[in-house]
Amino acid sequence: MPGFPLKGIKVTDLTWQGAGPFTTKNLADHGAEVIRIESNRRLDTLHSAHPFKDGIPGLNRSGYYNNRNTNKRNILLDLKHPKARDIALKIIADSDILVNNMGPGSLERLGLGYEDCKVVRPDIIYLMATINGTEGPDRDEVGSGNTVTALAGLTHLSGRPDKEPVGTNTPYSDHVTVPCHATFAILAALRHRRRTGEGQFIDVSQVETMVSLLGPVVMDYTVNGHDQMRDANRVPYAAPHGVYRCAGPGDDRWITIAATSEDEWRGVADGLGKLEWLSDSRFATLETRKENEDALDAAVAEAIKGWDAYDLMEDLRKRGVPVGVVQTNKDLLERDPQERFRGHFVTLDHPEVGPSIYDAPPFHLSGMTEPPLRKAAPLLGQHNYEVYGEYMG
Repeated sequence: MPGFPLKGIKVTDLTWQGAGPFTTKNLADHGAEVIRIESNRRLDTLHSAHPFKDGIPGLNRSGYYNNRNTNKRNILLDLKHPKARDIALKIIADSDILVNNMGPGSLERLGLGYEDCKVVRPDIIYLMATINGTEGPDRDEVGSGNTVTALAGLTHLSGRPDKEPVGTNTPYSDHVTVPCHATFAILAALRHRRRTGEGQFIDVSQVETMVSLLGPVVMDYTVNGHDQMRDANRVPYAAPHGVYRCAGPGDDRWITIAATSEDEWRGVADGLGKLEWLSDSRFATLETRKENEDALDAAVAEAIKGWDAYDLMEDLRKRGVPVGVVQTNKDLLERDPQERFRGHFVTLDHPEVGPSIYDAPPFHLSGMTEPPLRKAAPLLGQHNYEVYGEYMG
């Protein structure tokens, strides 16, 4: 595959759910050959995750699953079968990378741990992404992305101060922190191997990838003893800084506004036709706006409620105000000019559900001469004949 940075790299994918498949998707979308191994004994739960194409459930119809598995091959292999280990090792022996996000010890019990794989592939890059890493008192804890987000402390910071935490709705660690850290670590290991010939064992703690985003919060507590807590949409460096209801449709159209400087605050007041706010002593400076933030939010909300969200966004943007419509998936597909310009959404022809929309990587590499999304997600076991023919004759 000319123009793909990972051309020639082979990956054994023993992942499931969110963080692991997203990591191997990063590799597959940039040219690696990824063989995803699954088992009918224990299917990836994403096969049963909504939404389904046309609302019809099916093992190959989950948009969630399909979005995470572009450009991969898929085979079925029951790793608990007595003959499975030898088959898996033949595939691993031909692989540069193995990625696994099962619980600690799972592959070791099957005879597919790092030491086992090094026997057949001494320079293997072997990545495990478990909840708390493979060592320490909490190594055996299991969970999902929402567990990780809570353990790391992000859930504690999400919501209103007078209510229980609401979290981030979708597991942020599955979509961002774990795949990013894991992918970067694999790329560093490939570079190290290119220089030295040595493989590596990479131990990724999913919780630690999340904690890495919370440095200021952790330091504020450890150094100052201050628990930052939840503060809805408010931040210390901007006012107004919130989400405000606009006119329809369905009384559920919202816009986000952040004024981080006096010029931006002046743009908000001017755009909303409320220049008198600039001479109101309660709103004269960031300090006084923060002191009177309840009154400020009420005033902004009242001024905005009759506006069309997109009209207001364009007006305030021209005045230099950071602003954005809270968009639905339909909005992103049909109305967002930046997504369209970047070619972010791509239609691929899936063997069962037909043409379906996938989102491309959120970054472009200048050296790639072809688009990253080439093949839709595979059917369960679609490549059994092909892969077993290659490796087992």
